[in-house]
Amino acid sequence: MNTNKQTVTPEISSRRLAIVAGTLYLITHVTSIGAFALYEPILNNPGYIAGSGSDTQVLLGVLFEIILGLAVVGTAVTLFPVMKRWNEGVALGYAGLRTLEAGIIAVGVIPLLAIVTLRQQMVEAVAADPATLTTISNTLVALYQWTVLLGPGLVCGTNTVLMAYLMYRSRLVPRFIPVLGLIGGPLIFIVNAAKMFGFVEQNAPLLLFAVFPIFAWEVSLALWLIVKGFRQSATASELDKLAANPLMNTA
Repeated sequence: MNTNKQTVTPEISSRRLAIVAGTLYLITHVTSIGAFALYEPILNNPGYIAGSGSDTQVLLGVLFEIILGLAVVGTAVTLFPVMKRWNEGVALGYAGLRTLEAGIIAVGVIPLLAIVTLRQQMVEAVAADPATLTTISNTLVALYQWTVLLGPGLVCGTNTVLMAYLMYRSRLVPRFIPVLGLIGGPLIFIVNAAKMFGFVEQNAPLLLFAVFPIFAWEVSLALWLIVKGFRQSATASELDKLAANPLMNTA
């Protein structure tokens, strides 16, 4: 019988999870920014649906957002085994809300794909009434923008608070990082709620101000996890508690 099996220590496992989680966080930012840039023709040109030319740019943006949604779920799945040691309920809430956020993102690409389909297959049928096409396009773009407000806005603001709380409590990363999340999460939620009720314009400079703390939180968290990983003192302390009281380990 072959008994030469490699043993993966909890420290090595946590280090791997930290690298994967950090990489996935960076992927979410690359794909979200990339998709927004690629959508420029369809979001800012009401006549796009009645025009001609390639739709490759928009379809590439849709692909970016699908990857974004998968990476969003991936961050929660990767961090859950570590974060549940401090509060399984909050960690599960984060995983659930991240999944909801990814689902809203996936729903959001459907209106844009509908515009592409109308542009490719239905232009000739209603070419006599370009105003109708423009109205349909504006409606579908508005639907997409509502999903952006709900998913990356309200839901993301909520789940950010949950993960930042766990990171702050566990001391797995320097506390200035989760503080950014504890500031950025409520801020992005409040601003998007204000947008929902018409108190803030869609492109107001306030939106950029509101996005910065949550952007800094996720990027700094990602880089720390990739370069440094979880703080060994925090993981060792928690593992000692689990060893002393096996009933605490629900894994």
